[in-house]
Amino acid sequence: MITRSRLALVGLIVLAVALTFFKIPLASSQSLTLLAVHVDGDLPLTDPDSVLWKRSTAIDVPLSAQTISMPRLNNTNVKAVTARALRNDQQVAILVEWADATENASIVRVQDFRDAVAVQFPLVEGEPFICMGQADGNVNVWHWKADWQADLTARQDMETVYPDMNVDQYPFAKTAFPAPIDYADPNYVPAFAAGNSFATVHASPVENLIAGGFGSLTTLPPDDQPVQGHGVYADGKWRVIFSRDLTALSPDDAKFEAGKIYPMAIAAWDGANNERNGQKSVSAWIALSVSRAPAAKPEAVAPSAPPIDLGLLSILLLSIVGIITAIGVSIGWRVEQKHW
Repeated sequence: MITRSRLALVGLIVLAVALTFFKIPLASSQSLTLLAVHVDGDLPLTDPDSVLWKRSTAIDVPLSAQTISMPRLNNTNVKAVTARALRNDQQVAILVEWADATENASIVRVQDFRDAVAVQFPLVEGEPFICMGQADGNVNVWHWKADWQADLTARQDMETVYPDMNVDQYPFAKTAFPAPIDYADPNYVPAFAAGNSFATVHASPVENLIAGGFGSLTTLPPDDQPVQGHGVYADGKWRVIFSRDLTALSPDDAKFEAGKIYPMAIAAWDGANNERNGQKSVSAWIALSVSRAPAAKPEAVAPSAPPIDLGLLSILLLSIVGIITAIGVSIGWRVEQKHW
């Protein structure tokens, strides 16, 4: 006698075979992918309000405090960012937005810290350690800094923070409140003379760096600083654009090719919360997909039958299997009731 439980078991087996044959998962997970959409013409490298950004689907990327290595801060402020990406035939651009109650764009005083955001790309296949890479897995870091952005508009120094300060003189300087370039002898400003990136005039608010593990973060040479950036603070929100040519200048720069997918990570700092260095919010690895340019439209041809949608076909067949299973269980239950 066929019992109801046996019929149910047979139905489950048939259902499992159908799921396996048609490769239909019971549950699926979707990785977080940022698609760099191809556009014709110039990219909006300094305009986060451009309508072109609407062509890219925004993704929300969760962030959490970096708690692996010292120095760390368990309660960081940036919990998530929104990202979009575009590309044309020459460049790629990434827009990152996040809420921030205050604008922190000066580090003249030792007690002040900047707002900042960075994106990170592996220089090896796969995904190295998320926090600055590892010994056999370097990463390329693009680090935008709010104070560098402000310096492009007007240089900040002590007189910016303390406008009523008075100075008798700066020996060997050409002006009362000199910038490093205003010294007749640069040896009196050794950091500037040595080419220290923190003492030089910045051509971009983004620093291009390389790292291979904790404590190894290194700025790349002045002739390998190809990343441009532009940040705007308004209505309690930062919107920062990173941009760079698709072609890499050196092996220390991330490479981007159309049709390929690259791991990418994001970090953010809130200066008002004294966040700096390793005290930051970080994401997990996400995917940056560099889209191909759209193919040329083919010449018009005679209409043909629409292609079979395999997904719909699988759902239809799965529904039929389910109906047959239900009918079988029902019949078996009725037969069993008659035997009783």
